[in-house]
Parts: sequence; structure tokens; C-alpha cells
Amino acid sequence: MTITATIAATGGSPTPQSDGRRWKALALLATAEFIVVLDASIVNIALPDIGNGLQLAATHLAWIITAYVVAFGALLPLGGRLADLLGRRLVFTAGIGLFSLASLAAGVAPDGAFLITARALQGIGAAMLAPAALSLVTSTFREGEERTTALSIWGAVAAGGAAAGVLFGGLLTGSLGWRSVFLINVPIGIAVIALTRRVVPESRAERTARLTMADFDLLGATTVTGGLVAMVVGLSEATAWGWTSPVTLGLLAAGIVLLGVFVRLQATGTHPLIPLHLLTIRTVAAGNAVMFLTGIAMLGLFYFLSLYEQFVLGYGPITAGLSQLPLALALILAAGFAGPLIARFSDRAVLTAGLLGLAAGLCWFGLAPVDGSFLVDILGPSLLVGIGLGTAFVPITSIAVSGVPARDAGVAGGLVNTTQQIGGAVGLAALATLANSRTTRPRPPRPRCSR
Repeated sequence: MTITATIAATGGSPTPQSDGRRWKALALLATAEFIVVLDASIVNIALPDIGNGLQLAATHLAWIITAYVVAFGALLPLGGRLADLLGRRLVFTAGIGLFSLASLAAGVAPDGAFLITARALQGIGAAMLAPAALSLVTSTFREGEERTTALSIWGAVAAGGAAAGVLFGGLLTGSLGWRSVFLINVPIGIAVIALTRRVVPESRAERTARLTMADFDLLGATTVTGGLVAMVVGLSEATAWGWTSPVTLGLLAAGIVLLGVFVRLQATGTHPLIPLHLLTIRTVAAGNAVMFLTGIAMLGLFYFLSLYEQFVLGYGPITAGLSQLPLALALILAAGFAGPLIARFSDRAVLTAGLLGLAAGLCWFGLAPVDGSFLVDILGPSLLVGIGLGTAFVPITSIAVSGVPARDAGVAGGLVNTTQQIGGAVGLAALATLANSRTTRPRPPRPRCSR
């Protein structure tokens, strides 16, 4: 689940068009962002049913989440670069098309490997359409009150997708089966593609020289993606293969080497995906470090909370989805109040309060017994976590882009969102491995509630 905007590049001047057409374009682009955010959370509730339906071992369930997040996070900067150079509407349309096709493939997946591959393709599509969509919004609306209003609507829709994901995931899985959580994207994607050419103008960054392959930094994108995949596979399978297994050690070493090559390429390349000079700014480095850790906590929480409610407490998917709604709503409300709190106090004070609330809620969740109840063991910590996350997200982003030159603002915003996704992917792999190593005799699930 994520409520932060996926920003990669926001350059370009507004394209003249009628007021009605601009707001229609915003509605269409926000719809695409909605399903991207929705897909990051809607699958959690369906995990037990997916495991049962495809005979997927518990040790591999995390890959259904991780495959999406790794592809999404690692390729976000490349998606923004492609949109700027090739055309934002073109890349947006291609991204929503790939996302829809991958959703169809996931919905008809015959086995776990097929589903995980489809989820990775969904992540690639999301990494193309999300930054392109936001760049189209900023290039369509003039800077000032008009753009601020458009981006406020954009943020509210993204937050709504986070809340809707847990609810829709439960309702769809409980009534139509787990495949419906993927298939629901297909008609939405088709409608978005059909309407895009009518209401969304094309735009691209101005350039004076002929495009070359160096402009895209495909080698950088390949090394960072390969490094993350190697690290995540090594961490995920360490329990099965053994931490000292040559395969485990080899994958972890390969991941470190590839990520090292990526850093080197970004430091020496003429058109790096991530300008490393940004990380020499203290606020940017601190904000991204905190976001990395927050991403670990957040993705791990929603994954394990869904499994705890359904495997241990015996909740059905509808009940599990409804039980997580208070957390999502608290998160949205807290994010809305964070701005005024920052204005009255400071971003650091608000961030500290939010992180303390998040830590307290996670500790409370950590005490949940096998015979826990909703009112005592889920509702209380859910509200604390939701308030903590919502309060912390806004100042984290604010800190991560403060002190950045105006020309790098879009890149800095993209970096903090990439950090969140990568932290979640690596963290979930490590946490799932730790959990599997401690689960020596799996407890059979209780009879599941009908709702």
C-alpha cells in the first residue's frame, strides 16, 4: 500500500486546451493512478485464497507482492525518463496497456510461476504509466493555484486507492474469487486507453539534440533491477537453500556487485537515472533513509496482518478486508492533518510524532496472540499505525525534497518514491524469510468465517 505520489519528472509547459478537457484529462489520469495504488494493496487479502487455488507454498506467497514492487520501484526512474523523451501520452498509453494485459494474464494464471511473472509485468506497466500520468497532470495545468488544486485531487484519489484496496480485495475475493482482483483492472484499462487520445494532449520535454541510447540509461536500469532481483531471491530462498549455500551466497554477492555497478554508472554517466549528487544533500539522504525503513515496515505489516487474520483468526476475505479499513481511513485522515501540523510546528517534530505512533502500533501488533480478537488486538494498533503512517508520510516527503534546486525537484520526488518501493521489496523478502524460519510446525487455519 502506498499513498505517496509517484513522481519522476514534471517538466514541460502547460498545453493550451479548454477547461473542460483539462479536468476530464485529470479524471482519466487519476483513474489510472487509482488502479496502480489499488493493486499494491488489493492483493494482500487474496493471498490465502491464491495459495490454496494454485497450491502455492506459504514461503512463496510473498513473491506475489514482491515481484510487483521490485519491478515498479526499480523501473520508476526509467519510466519517467521514457515519458519525458518519447512523449508522456505515448508512454502512459503503453504503460496502461501493458498493465491491463498483465492483469488479464494474472487473472487466468494456471500456476504460481505464471502469476508471479504476470505480477512483475504489472509492475513494469505501473512504472511506465505512473510517472507519465503525473507529468501529464503538471504539464496540463498552469503552475499556481490551478496546479495545486489538480495535485490535491490527485493525492486524494491516490489515498482513496489505498483505502479501497483492502475493502475491494475482501469483497471481490469473498464474492467472485481471487482471480477477480486482477481481472477488474482489464475493463478499466481498456476504457482509459480508449479515452486517452480524446482528452489527454501529448507533451514531452524540450530537447535540442538528437536522442541517443545514452539518454535513456538502459544499462543503469538493467543493473539496478538485476541487483534487486538477485538480492530479493537470495533473501527469500535462504531458508530453503541455507544461508551458507553457494547459491544463496552467490545471489547475494551478485546483487551487491550489480548494485555497486549501478552506483558507479550513476556517478559517471552523462544522463543518470538518479543523479547521485542529490544524496549529498543532508535532507535528501535523511528523508530517503527514513522512507526506506518506513517502506519495510509498511509492506511487511499489510502482508503479515492479512495472513494473521485469515490463517490464525479464521477470518474470511470480506471480514479481513473490512477489518483493515479503519487503518486505511486513519492513514488518510492523518495525512490530511499533517500539513497544518507541519505549518504550526515543524516537519521534524511531526515526523518524530508519526514515527513514534507507528512504532507503538507495530509493537502492539507484535503482542497479538493466536486467539486474538478484533477489538483488542487489531483495532487499537490499526488506528495507531494508520495515524503514525499518515502523519509521517508528508514530512518524510517534505524533508526528502527540501534543499533541492528547482530543476531537480521532480527527480528528488521520484527518488523518495523509488526508495519506498525498494525498501518494501527488500524488507518483505527478509521478513518473510525470518517468519518462515521460525514457523517450524504450521498451525492449520481455523474454519473460515463466511464473511
